[in-house]
Amino acid sequence: MWNEIKSNITSALVYFREFILFLILVVLTIFLLVDNTSLSIPLIFLLLVVGIIILNLIGRRRIKEINEIKEIISSIRQNKFESSTEIFLSKYLDKLENEIKQMFEKTKSDIEYLERLQKMRSQFLANVSHELRTPIFAIQGYIETLLNGALNDPKVNKHFLEKAEHHTVNLSNLLNDLIDISMIESGEMRMSYRYFDISDFIKNIVNEFSLIAEEKNIQIIFNPPNTGLQVFGDKERLRQVFVNLIQNAIKYTDEGNVEILLEEEKKSVNINVIDTGIGIPQEDIDRIFERFYRVDKARSKAVGGTGLGLAIVKHIIDAHSSKIIVESVFGKGSRFSFKLKK
Repeated sequence: MWNEIKSNITSALVYFREFILFLILVVLTIFLLVDNTSLSIPLIFLLLVVGIIILNLIGRRRIKEINEIKEIISSIRQNKFESSTEIFLSKYLDKLENEIKQMFEKTKSDIEYLERLQKMRSQFLANVSHELRTPIFAIQGYIETLLNGALNDPKVNKHFLEKAEHHTVNLSNLLNDLIDISMIESGEMRMSYRYFDISDFIKNIVNEFSLIAEEKNIQIIFNPPNTGLQVFGDKERLRQVFVNLIQNAIKYTDEGNVEILLEEEKKSVNINVIDTGIGIPQEDIDRIFERFYRVDKARSKAVGGTGLGLAIVKHIIDAHSSKIIVESVFGKGSRFSFKLKK
């Protein structure tokens, strides 16, 4: 009992200065109001006793509230709560309760984010390992076959060397894309924004793909609205965007055409890359910008690509304060569009 009272008073001593000030004021009041000294001394003694009792009560309440808070914090640390609605404090601690609930929700959100990040990192490493293994094993297989005698066979040696060279190009492209997406996501890739002529810019890229399109009997259509149309952006990074979108459009179009359409608006230019290809199933549209995600894995492998192109496209467009929009009808074609500031 005495130990409990001692503990309560010790806890209440945090208010000791205020308590002493209160006693001094009361004692002075007694001396001023009570002329009889013999009566003043018992009153002061009674006041001290009452003060000790009050300190005990204050200390006991303070210890109770501190233990309540400690218990809540300990339960949070031990993951005993599923939701912030399970956290309760006494009615006089309602503001603190709200703060603890907000802290709990923030901590829970941060932990969930870190867990998702760790899962994404693990998946990314697994995907990178798989994507790197494919060309490396292929190159190794061709070289071993050549060393085991095929090098002297004119019917196959050139073919195997061409295949090995093809896989080295794929490997180089994959590594370049990995470097790009790593730099973009880490914020190390610096953008160089300036105004440039979008019509001439697209014409040059279309010319690069004209032979590839002709080999597939696909027509690339580009009719610029006017010459000298200027847009604001990083020219080199936007080149990556157009190359990826046009390249994909040609890859996944077996017949018909690929059209680059510019729609001039008041403060921006709406850019569309439209194809008459195989299209994208509706359930896959939201996932095509994920790293290494492929709608048709078998076909994607056959036509090549690193699986990172659209992820890079999205990052670059986001960096231009724009958003890439996808519209597609499976079996009929796709439209990728985004806006650039004029």
